[in-house]
Amino acid sequence: MDFASFLGIILGVSLIVAAIFMGSGFEVFINIPGLMIVVGGTIAATLTTFQMKDVFSAFKAAALVFAEEKKDPNDMVFTMVDLCSLTRRQGIVILSKLDVQTDFLKKVCNLIADGTKEELMRDTMNIEIESMKQRHFIVQDIFRKMAVYSPSFGMLGTLIGLIQMLTNLNDPNSVGPSMAVALLTTFYGMLLSTMIFNPIAGKLKARTLLQVMNLEIIFEGAISILQDNNPFHVYEKLSSYIPASQRRPMQQKLMTQKLSEKTMK
Repeated sequence: MDFASFLGIILGVSLIVAAIFMGSGFEVFINIPGLMIVVGGTIAATLTTFQMKDVFSAFKAAALVFAEEKKDPNDMVFTMVDLCSLTRRQGIVILSKLDVQTDFLKKVCNLIADGTKEELMRDTMNIEIESMKQRHFIVQDIFRKMAVYSPSFGMLGTLIGLIQMLTNLNDPNSVGPSMAVALLTTFYGMLLSTMIFNPIAGKLKARTLLQVMNLEIIFEGAISILQDNNPFHVYEKLSSYIPASQRRPMQQKLMTQKLSEKTMK
């Protein structure tokens, strides 16, 4: 699991629960009708706005993004450098025989091996990247919309509770508890929005940006292979996508290769 996500969830929930117990009992914050209004209303509005298959895909993507570790773009840089070195030694046809990491990289390798022209290669990969951005935008938008819907339904639940409270004003002792119950739905809505839906949307956006970076590294690496560039030049070009403080030096790659060769001997 992504450590930052795990830490954020545990820390946020722990602080909120601790604050509740320090102020009063936890049972005060449990109201089943309020939860039905907020959760049920949010889900109903989301299904009205989006197709059901997109909603299922969004929750599946959210589960994967929290469960999977981030892919280091340095690994993709060195993958493309290795492919560049391989094609310079054995020719581009060898790429069609490789068992590569991702479908996008496999597609790129096949295009190169087939002798695809650079212009067609650029058009194909640009379409692939843009379509991926569109698919990911829909997934992110679902959680952004849910972050808007949940506080709105929380306020709706509060209004329902206030109406019910005002019908019983002849009993002053019931006003306080009724007001507390009415405000709970707003609490539920804000909690879901700030602790769940908005963070998930933000995490999905960050992962999309990282994935786009990896695809663009593959993109530029493929063009470099077509142009028969030197692996060192390819490394310098592709590593520019990564902040200088996070780049893995080329010397480290060469040392690892030499140690592997010695071990094999």
